[in-house]
Amino acid sequence: MPELPEVEITARRLSEALAGVTIESAVAPGINALKTIEGVRRIGKHLVVDVSGGLHLLCHLMSAGRLQLFDKRAGLRDRTSRLLLRLPEERELRLREFGTRQQAWVKLLRGEEAVREDPAIATLGPEAWPDPPEDLAALLSASGARPLHAVLRDQKVIAGIGRSWVDEVLWLSRLSPFKRGNDLDPEENVRLRSAILEKLGGALAHYESVVTLPIPDKLPLPLEVHRHEGQPCPRCGTTLEAVHYESYVMAYCPTDQTGGKVLKDRRLSRLLK
Repeated sequence: MPELPEVEITARRLSEALAGVTIESAVAPGINALKTIEGVRRIGKHLVVDVSGGLHLLCHLMSAGRLQLFDKRAGLRDRTSRLLLRLPEERELRLREFGTRQQAWVKLLRGEEAVREDPAIATLGPEAWPDPPEDLAALLSASGARPLHAVLRDQKVIAGIGRSWVDEVLWLSRLSPFKRGNDLDPEENVRLRSAILEKLGGALAHYESVVTLPIPDKLPLPLEVHRHEGQPCPRCGTTLEAVHYESYVMAYCPTDQTGGKVLKDRRLSRLLK
């Protein structure tokens, strides 16, 4: 699933290319409009396309959606297309989704207040970037005795971090994925906040230097730990380990994060604190 850095660079590149561009028509199918795109922005993991007349397209890409600008319009038989915003010179802003689950969604809202009050936005926690809360310990503690790996991915607690970047953040901060969110001391709070800023900010700096239009289907994620289980830890050289869940894999360094303990099965995760 695209997370904060990936959604942010998508918003930046599309906003640079589309601000002030007239929408000739919209095909959902069934919607026709003549409006101007004022900009594209990010809220949490959501994209917002601001349109003249106080309209806003609120979009969540979920795991397999992509919002991309194309120089040639798609045919209506394109099975990956979910929404087509047709622009001058045959260009098109296209929401596409791959796979069979079809979870990506888009809403047309009128007015900024409607965006703020939409259930998908109103329930979000504070943004993880560019200014995460100073007292993360208090924020996470309010969510109870949940493992850091789970609570940091909870968008109602803090918005923008998902499975890829939580591995990176916890590795950089040298915190166990299984440490409880209500058990951070002041020094760990500082380390965690610094790691969030460094990892998410560093990813965006990387994308700014390598991502241009057309935005690729798969962005070049600058990951050091996530998806690198079995490889040496970039910091200490220990083999990175992983815990396999039904729909994802969590990677970590046993030396730097879990006191040398290697978790062989997720059912044993309660033993690590």
